[in-house]
Amino acid sequence: MRRLLVLAPALVLLAGCGPSTPAAQSPPSTAPASSAPTHDAALPPDPQPARTGECPYLSNETVQDANGQHVTKVSISADEPDPTCFFYRPDGSLQLTVRVYVGKSDVATALVNKAAPVDTSNPANDPAGWKGGYQPAGDGVVYAVAKGDAAVIVTSNQKQSIKARTVAKKAIAALKL
Repeated sequence: MRRLLVLAPALVLLAGCGPSTPAAQSPPSTAPASSAPTHDAALPPDPQPARTGECPYLSNETVQDANGQHVTKVSISADEPDPTCFFYRPDGSLQLTVRVYVGKSDVATALVNKAAPVDTSNPANDPAGWKGGYQPAGDGVVYAVAKGDAAVIVTSNQKQSIKARTVAKKAIAALKL
């Protein structure tokens, strides 16, 4: 009983330190816990081959020389004014795609981050002023860079990133981006 009398004033004192009502508590935060930037940009759908045609910014010979495989067919997406180009090998399989986006800078950055996420890819900064990444993709590689409101994403069935980077640089030069 004596212990209870000694502890009672301390318990009363501690009880007064907490919030008096649940309303005094702040609501739980709905903000993301990560400090990583979030992108509100709505990404356009992944391009699909729509028709056979010539790539408006890369010749078959340029792709053959850079990627090291003969090009027998080219398809382009319905995206205008800059369609995605799909280059095929003699066996009919896809060897290389070149996606060009020009529009909003946050969308360009988000497309590059989707193809080669900043957290997992190797940094890419070629040509000068362009930034992005490259990494293995499927049985090949992806090289994705953005500058301002433009993005160029090259996916190759070759494992050497130099091939995809060469194609990206040639596409950027042809587009004068």
